[in-house]
Amino acid sequence: MPDYGPGMSETSLSRSARFDIGQVVRHRVFPFRGVIFDVDPVFANTEEWWLAIPETIRPRKDQPFYHLFAENDDSEYIAYVSEQNLLPDTSGKPLRHGGIGAVLEAKGDGSYRIRAGGAN
Repeated sequence: MPDYGPGMSETSLSRSARFDIGQVVRHRVFPFRGVIFDVDPVFANTEEWWLAIPETIRPRKDQPFYHLFAENDDSEYIAYVSEQNLLPDTSGKPLRHGGIGAVLEAKGDGSYRIRAGGAN
């Protein structure tokens, strides 16, 4: 279990997620955007992954982290991003990530929803 500090636990630190599954977002610092397909209430990746982030921009672990079908001008990939580093994307530009259709379907308003039969 991650170490959140004296007297703290995942339960005491978790809170409601600001963004929803199917919402299109962009990164606050880096030039990529994507659609959320899963949310962890607090950091749930490896310590190695977290420590690989430069300390000056390393996010806190006590916040929601989002799994994105992400893309930039050059590629498509899966991203794991802290809530503090996401902003709503209001560009209205369609996403091209090839993984979206297997899990999500477009709602027609620029956002997505879980595809029928796609959730466990």
